[in-house]
Amino acid sequence: MKQSATFTLLITLAFGAGTAFAADKMGDMRSMDMGDQKAMAGATHKAVGVVKEIDAKAGMATFAHEPVKSLNWPAMTMGFAVKDKALLDKLAVGKKVEFEFVKEGKGYAVTGVK
Repeated sequence: MKQSATFTLLITLAFGAGTAFAADKMGDMRSMDMGDQKAMAGATHKAVGVVKEIDAKAGMATFAHEPVKSLNWPAMTMGFAVKDKALLDKLAVGKKVEFEFVKEGKGYAVTGVK
């Protein structure tokens, strides 16, 4: 009987320690992710892409862009808000451009075009 109680106590302690360790590691990962997100929120990223679509009324442009190393993104086609409507004048469907963008809310916004 005493052996069984000791065994149960050891299992309980081991399980509790493992759970605490896992929770601590998850906390580290969450704080690291939050730090990365905060750092990325203020960062300006650069990409090269071909303009696929322009929606001047909505202030949006779609680019087929090359990989973005600063975000570990592969090449893809995606839409971006255009922060300053004057930048839309620098865009034309089919034109290859270099552009800068920032994280804005849940999406990304173009802040410069070359």
